[in-house]
Amino acid sequence: MLLRGPARRCDLNGNIEMRFLVIGAGMMGSAAAFDMARSPGVSSVTLADADLERAQEAAKFIAKTHGKKGAPVRVAGLDAADETSAAALMREHDAALSAVPYFYNVSLARTAIGAGCHFADLGGNNTVVRKTLAMSAEAERNGVALAPDCGLSPGMASILAGDLVRRLRAEQGPRRAPVPKAKQRPRPTIDALKLYVGGLPKKPKAPFEYQLVFSVEGLINEYVEPARVLKNGRLVEIEPLTEPEEFRLPGFKPMVAFHTSGGTSTMPESFQGEVGECFEKTLRYPDHYKLVRGLYDLGFFSSETRRLKSGEISPRELTAHLFLEKLSGDEPDVTIMRIEAHAGKRVLSYTMVDEFDRRTGLTSMMRTTAWPASVVLQMMASGTIPKRGGIRQELDVPADIFLREMLRRGVKIRFAQSGR
Repeated sequence: MLLRGPARRCDLNGNIEMRFLVIGAGMMGSAAAFDMARSPGVSSVTLADADLERAQEAAKFIAKTHGKKGAPVRVAGLDAADETSAAALMREHDAALSAVPYFYNVSLARTAIGAGCHFADLGGNNTVVRKTLAMSAEAERNGVALAPDCGLSPGMASILAGDLVRRLRAEQGPRRAPVPKAKQRPRPTIDALKLYVGGLPKKPKAPFEYQLVFSVEGLINEYVEPARVLKNGRLVEIEPLTEPEEFRLPGFKPMVAFHTSGGTSTMPESFQGEVGECFEKTLRYPDHYKLVRGLYDLGFFSSETRRLKSGEISPRELTAHLFLEKLSGDEPDVTIMRIEAHAGKRVLSYTMVDEFDRRTGLTSMMRTTAWPASVVLQMMASGTIPKRGGIRQELDVPADIFLREMLRRGVKIRFAQSGR
């Protein structure tokens, strides 16, 4: 099958040589570049950041870890808001990953389309995702694939949730056409799709029981924006930090699961009418949940500027500054994910418990967020995902290949079923 889009080079043996660009050399960007540099078929990786020194340090670490076995990682200075410079870099690459804050992603996606470069991002905001997917037709005409909301959740969790839905759909067989009735809605054939995901310190310490494992802006956005869910088969928006429930997993003390923004991404639209209930809840320890719920109620996440005698500041800016000061840490972390699909007594699930990798020094959140994004982008660039235009994780990413790639990277995900 001949795919339009970025021209892909081949070596003398006919193997694809793909050139990748990672924008942002923070924790997630450097982990993505780490993965790309060791992947078959990748000829080069460029790590671009406004802080050139940070990019250089990350590139040195990757080169030292991989030695002569990895693809070369070069660095470039880039302000993510500079569309002209971003376009020039993108034209030199087959695919680009945005690992910068979500508010840059619409501009970068638009730039990628013009540059003929496949594009993925780590997501973080429902509005940004909708704006990105609104460019699907233009991207398809240019032979470019756009994949917003890659990463852990949404991203890997969405891919696995989609797989569980397809498994149940196959078990149920063809749906019978409903008897036409006025204003009748089709009855969902899958009762619920439940996603529970959290990145936590392996040994939580009082009083916060949490440490930052990704962007502070992304974290606050999850706590402040509405959550999009399915209830009784209908798409609704609900307040974040609501409907807390206890979550237990052997080996861990009891956790709290609660709604946050962004985790369901496009799943409510994809499965509306087929799934009755669909939600993603964030996992935290009880004391941390009480803390952030209190801050939310007091208005500490508000972006509205307040005038003080000493000047102007928004509560959100102050909270972000304090979170960076109080919640930053380098203790070993653990990532927990459980995806469940329910249909009557039938329950299918995926469970992952991933820990900090002492050998490489990569946190679990880096492994389980950046690596899935790297895998999906490589699948797009190689043609393993042949679709062009907007890519929805739950519909367009082949879960069997994705799972195989994650296992090859040492990330183990267990499938289980009951109620047959």
